[in-house]
Amino acid sequence: MWNEIGHYFDSYPMRKEIASLLLKYGLKVKEDEKIYCNDIEIPYTSIAKVLSVDRRVVKDTVKIILKHEELSEIFKNLNSVSFYNELAKKMRFGIVEIYASARKPGIVAEVSSIISREGISIRQVLAEDPYLYPDPKLTIITEKKIPGELLSAILELDGIDKVTIY
Repeated sequence: MWNEIGHYFDSYPMRKEIASLLLKYGLKVKEDEKIYCNDIEIPYTSIAKVLSVDRRVVKDTVKIILKHEELSEIFKNLNSVSFYNELAKKMRFGIVEIYASARKPGIVAEVSSIISREGISIRQVLAEDPYLYPDPKLTIITEKKIPGELLSAILELDGIDKVTIY
């Protein structure tokens, strides 16, 4: 998706960073020219502080997004989702982190199949967007810890570079 919309910000590197941050965290832009995490308003100053920019640059970015129909349709429809990664460690759930070729189709299906054959339920799956993360990973949270022998089975899959099991 970023390949299709990034050109709107080519002349403005900081605005590109702001737009990328909004996408990465699923922060929505609404017609009232405000930024939201679902229904919670996020002040421009909060975004500006994270990126070390003036809040007016954030506001200008929002205006650019709303000015272009293609951008507006994307950013108006973003939503944030809770990710259980840290909670999973405390709750003794299983965590599988996979680094693989983002261009290889079927990795989620193949890994899910290996896990389900072991009779383990998957609670959550999150695949990072390769256009927003320099080293994207697939994280799978399971109802219980994954046995070590599944590590070999997952590593044998085509396109898998690295697997970590917690």
